[in-house]
Amino acid sequence: MDELKQATQRKASFLATMKAVLWSFLGIRKRSAYEKDAAQLNPIHVIIAGLIGAAIFITVLIVIVKNVVAK
Repeated sequence: MDELKQATQRKASFLATMKAVLWSFLGIRKRSAYEKDAAQLNPIHVIIAGLIGAAIFITVLIVIVKNVVAK
C-alpha cells in the first residue's frame, strides 16, 4: 500500500504526463526518456492522460471518416 502512495506522489506535472502519453501513442520514444518518465510520472495522471488521448484519437478518426464519406 505504501508503494501506491509513493507512486501517486511523483513530481511530474500533468502536462509532462500528457506529453509522454502522446509520444507513446506514436511509439517513438528513446529508452532513456521512457525510463525517466517511468520513474517520475504519476500513475493516476497516466490513466487520465491515456483516456484523454484515446478520446482525441477517436474524435479525429470520426471527423476524418465523416469528411471522406461526405465527398
